[in-house]
Amino acid sequence: MAKRVQVIHTDDIDGSEAAETIAFSLDNITYSIDLSADNAKKLRNAFAPYIAAGERDRSATTRRSGTSRRKSSGTAATDIRAWAAAQGMQVSARGRVSAEVREAYERAHS
Repeated sequence: MAKRVQVIHTDDIDGSEAAETIAFSLDNITYSIDLSADNAKKLRNAFAPYIAAGERDRSATTRRSGTSRRKSSGTAATDIRAWAAAQGMQVSARGRVSAEVREAYERAHS
């Protein structure tokens, strides 16, 4: 029996299809939000003057170069696990999703 699992991200503001997940932090609380391309642009434009005037926190863990938030770490591990299981791949129920599985997910969704 074949099974196909499709994950569709919805814009958290207007309910349209989301183009990306954006993570941001305020008052030491990290948030993530799924947004369409238009709403992502609006958010970035709203933050722009504060980012320009602010100072980047260098103590925070930085992501590895070459990965994008939406394609890699921004996608929920549960979504990647569901996709991997539907593809017949071995994936653990808990813990980190292996780089191999994440890369396969990225290739399939790029």
